[in-house]
Amino acid sequence: MYFTDRGIEELADRRGEEEVTLDWLAEQLRTFVDLNPEFETPIERLATWLARLDGDLDDE
Repeated sequence: MYFTDRGIEELADRRGEEEVTLDWLAEQLRTFVDLNPEFETPIERLATWLARLDGDLDDE
């Protein structure tokens, strides 16, 4: 198990029943990067990966 799995598990446990929009998620990611600019690159990669899930992933 990766260290990040604990955070993912906590997210699923605490908020797994909630429904959110992608606009809400995008705003939360922006806020997180504003507060933690050192994570800009990984958040950008995650957002790009999520945006392209159903498309061509080779454009990265």
